[in-house]
Amino acid sequence: MLDINKTLPSARTLAENCEVRIEGESADYRAARTALLVEEIELRRHIERVAAMRRALPPGAEVKNYRFVGEGGPTDLDGMFGDKQTLVVYTYMYGPQRARPCPMCTSLLSSWDGEALDIMQNVALAVTARSPIDRLVLFKKERGWRDLPLYSDPSGEFSRDFHAVDENGGDNAGLHVFTRRDGTLRHFWSGEMDGTTADPGQDPRGAPDLMPLWTVLDCTPEGRRPDWYPKLDYGR
Repeated sequence: MLDINKTLPSARTLAENCEVRIEGESADYRAARTALLVEEIELRRHIERVAAMRRALPPGAEVKNYRFVGEGGPTDLDGMFGDKQTLVVYTYMYGPQRARPCPMCTSLLSSWDGEALDIMQNVALAVTARSPIDRLVLFKKERGWRDLPLYSDPSGEFSRDFHAVDENGGDNAGLHVFTRRDGTLRHFWSGEMDGTTADPGQDPRGAPDLMPLWTVLDCTPEGRRPDWYPKLDYGR
């Protein structure tokens, strides 16, 4: 694996070269902010190292051509790729047993809807759930989503095989990446951080975090409130 830091200047050097200043800031603030900038640069580099390791994974397991129902009718995993070689699938917590979908998933997907066309210039994108497709489309219209491709997994086979169903029949969210090379469908990568990998006092989450919501809040003095989660509706 390529060591991207091998020829890079130190993070401290880059931070000390930064000329951004805010009028009225104190010397103590600048010293603390520069120390933080060093860590932010190191974080950026670590994210790239992790991404490089992910890209270098050996071929994953071959997968079957699962059946789905899309907004245009029956299809399969191969059909979800369209003209792309890579497919990103999000398993949405909106099974038929739920009166309403998961607010956290919905918050994430609402942000992704604005990025969907950009994502699909590079890779295929799909959102799967076990609810019937008509129910998924109805909520899509309610939410005002325009570009997220929704698919129903009516048999639940895909959901079960990819850990989107828990032991009690409830839903689990997940992010999965598949490849299609020379006609062969393979699993490339899945997010594997769950309750067993969570740090004390923190909600289970992956890294980098997929939700812009948390990225923005992490930049504020309040940070993430451990007792607060998104809602489907705020009474507007």
